[in-house]
Amino acid sequence: MSCLSPSQLQKFQEDGFLVLEGVLSADECAAMRERIDDIVAKMDVPLHYRTVFSTQEEEQLRAQCNSDYFLNSGDKIRFFFEKEVFDEKGDFLVPREKSVNKIGHALHALDPVFKSITHSPKMQALARSLGLQMPVVVQSMYIFKQPHIGGEVTPHQDATFLYTEPLGRLLGVWIALEDATLENGCLWFIPGSHKSGVPRRLVRVPTGTNYLGSEPDHENSLFVPVPVQRGALVLIHGQVVHKSERNFSDHTRQAYTFHLMEAAGTVWSPENWLQPTIELPFPPLYT
Repeated sequence: MSCLSPSQLQKFQEDGFLVLEGVLSADECAAMRERIDDIVAKMDVPLHYRTVFSTQEEEQLRAQCNSDYFLNSGDKIRFFFEKEVFDEKGDFLVPREKSVNKIGHALHALDPVFKSITHSPKMQALARSLGLQMPVVVQSMYIFKQPHIGGEVTPHQDATFLYTEPLGRLLGVWIALEDATLENGCLWFIPGSHKSGVPRRLVRVPTGTNYLGSEPDHENSLFVPVPVQRGALVLIHGQVVHKSERNFSDHTRQAYTFHLMEAAGTVWSPENWLQPTIELPFPPLYT
């Protein structure tokens, strides 16, 4: 079981993130990687849906956030690609398995391997030890961080994209399926930054999405790196500022991540890009 001690809970509340090493076994990590290899081998993405994933604001709005393929992916398993992996015709310039940036956003609901990990007794015990009464799973992603071309993820708060009222009801669960190092793009955090509100939001508009507000400039010296070993789990408060650098190594930095919302007394913003559907309401974590 993955219950937090009082000191771990206090550290999470102070810093806005918490590293738990060794939560998943080598076999559990291998099962997810093997399953994703099979999914990628069978992927069939039409040319006009080959969407590049970016965290640069202008590129993001142009390439994905105003795309139906992205906006309607909350109840599907869809593929988002690295830059410069397609030629002018949309054909792959690199092996298909090295082209994918991430897969989202409903692995937790639609794939049995990822569903079993997401709803496992250890994840449920972890949520209970955080005091979550009615947690629901709002999205999931498999992130590849491809060698050399796996780009940086710029400083952000998850609540920018997944906003709740009141704030403080969103929790990210980030699981390392390979060692995450300084060289291959581990996570970096600003400790305590979850206490300063949400200055920027991505909201739905008739033409797709748009940003309200702007991300402040963050001093690099405030960030602390969080390298972890395979099987580690990182808890991420929805408002803590975090980032990752480009992958400069010869290996991927694969991770599975999902987000929970405490549904008791919480309103999921109707302006969020991601919305529950009739086909897939946000599923309860507790089974």
